[in-house]
Amino acid sequence: MAGGQERILRRRIKSVQATRKITKAMELIAASQIARSQARIAANRPYRDGMKRVIIEAAQGDPAAAKKLLETPDKVATAVVLVITGDRGLSGAYNSSALRAGERLVKRLRDEGTTVRLFAVGKKAAGFFRFRGLEVEESFVGFADRPSFADARTVAGVIAAPYVAGDVQQVLLVSTRFRSAGSQVVDIEQLLPLSVPDVVVDQAPAGLKGYTEFEPEVEQLLTYLAPRALESEIFSALLEGAASFHTSQQRAMAAATDNADDLGQSLTRIMNRARQDSITTEIMEIVGGAEALRSRK
Repeated sequence: MAGGQERILRRRIKSVQATRKITKAMELIAASQIARSQARIAANRPYRDGMKRVIIEAAQGDPAAAKKLLETPDKVATAVVLVITGDRGLSGAYNSSALRAGERLVKRLRDEGTTVRLFAVGKKAAGFFRFRGLEVEESFVGFADRPSFADARTVAGVIAAPYVAGDVQQVLLVSTRFRSAGSQVVDIEQLLPLSVPDVVVDQAPAGLKGYTEFEPEVEQLLTYLAPRALESEIFSALLEGAASFHTSQQRAMAAATDNADDLGQSLTRIMNRARQDSITTEIMEIVGGAEALRSRK
């Protein structure tokens, strides 16, 4: 009986050791991707900030035109919700946090009488919403870990089409923002109409602050810039989502590796104890047999 238990424990220890190798490898891979993802976020930040500055200055040049193009209507009949998650799991609460936030947003909009058209980035989002009985109009997969600007342009083109056609009045984004290696926050952001500080739209300044002049007219310029700004915001969200995913996965795999170490040590102690019990039992049987033979003689 003890020998059988020892064999079972040996198999479990080997299984735990094999699992530890996998989690350790995934931890190292995720850690190597974090620095690369942070570098891509830093490289994209000047373009994103520059795009925002141009739109704000254009809005300051003609507040009336800006209000027409950038102000959210009082009544939103139909809204697009884009939820960004990962293609893979084993990343802690990264996917589940964004998915729960997206589900709550869809419920709130429907309670307000708004028709929701749902789009998803990542296999996890598409599967989750279909399981919940929420129809996903279109899902984008295969690039959540390493997004490119072409991927962002593809997503932007699909979700902007109904807005340009006038079928929807608002486009919302649910994604995880990368604040630092220790902080990632799920954020809900309005993509369309473009978000501009209220002071720019509601208060008409005497003129442009600075020396910027715009050609063609501001309304025409903002119409052209809106898709470019949408691409920029989606690309930024994809980059920060990828960095958040790798960070969450690195933490999750580090914890799994530590748990595997603890479990391996615990199983080893149990196996050693079982082996000692087996040896003690055998010695007692040998001694008992010798005493029996001696008593017969």
